[in-house]
Amino acid sequence: MIRVENLTKRYGKHYALNDISFEIKEGEIVGLLGPNGAGKSTTMNILTGYLSATSGSACIDGINVLENPTEAKRKIGYLPEQPPLYHEMTVMEYLNFVYELKGCAFPREPHLAEIADVVKIRDVKDRLIGHLSKGYKQRVGIAAALVNAPPVLIFDEPTVGLDPQQIIEVRNLLRSLGRKHTIILSTHILPEVQAVCEKIIVIHHGHIIANEKTEDITREAESFDRFRLKICGPSSRDIRNALQTVNGVRHVEVLPGRDAESYAFLMECERGRDVRKPLFRLCADRDFAIIGLEPVGTDLEDIFVRLVEKAAKKEGKGARKK
Repeated sequence: MIRVENLTKRYGKHYALNDISFEIKEGEIVGLLGPNGAGKSTTMNILTGYLSATSGSACIDGINVLENPTEAKRKIGYLPEQPPLYHEMTVMEYLNFVYELKGCAFPREPHLAEIADVVKIRDVKDRLIGHLSKGYKQRVGIAAALVNAPPVLIFDEPTVGLDPQQIIEVRNLLRSLGRKHTIILSTHILPEVQAVCEKIIVIHHGHIIANEKTEDITREAESFDRFRLKICGPSSRDIRNALQTVNGVRHVEVLPGRDAESYAFLMECERGRDVRKPLFRLCADRDFAIIGLEPVGTDLEDIFVRLVEKAAKKEGKGARKK
């Protein structure tokens, strides 16, 4: 449904995108991640026809965005971070305006009524947009993206600024839309990607550094086991230094906060090596008291940080070789 090949965007000597390629299949929900300035917005702006590319190609449902932008845009529904709403219009006035703007041929009233039902804005359809909560405004923006029934939806930070309940509602809406649409979701809220997206594309300094299914990228990153510990001892430094002498322990981090006489630690161990017995022996020999030990799963935020750090190290080595 979406095919990007050797896409490059250059501003003078600076590369916003540097020869990136990826493919998104029909019906997939894909998270587009990256630090600020990584190239996410540039990628979305090229896909939606708002920005030209220096070289390469981007196709939506077989239509080249750069060669046939008008035809390609008919295949896309786009929700920018700040939805372009007219606050002096009512919800239905705005959707009728978008309907005419996009030259839709669907029966107007039943089509817009169906969209209002899908995004659950029927109860506010006659209210001024300016009087709506941010959550409802976001829903109206999503409704506008759906007016031309596009096969592809591109959402930029769709839950930014929403309260927890509104975030849950929008996530559920995105999942339901994924049954009939191919979706690209750009967000800084990493648990959102883990909850909604089937696949993740990570961009760093204009390069793709990961392009995997969500469960695969999580499994690959979990190359070690992690534990959270609470231990009573003379000092956090002494305990940390002692823990790092245990065979199989790769790294120990002192966590902030202190509970009575205990210190908290995050311990990373080699995958498949059970360090609990030698850990208990060490603590018994040093007269440390273990008052808490629990396994910790790897979340997407940790994975994202590691991927970016790994890419930065590679770039540093490459620069030194030159």
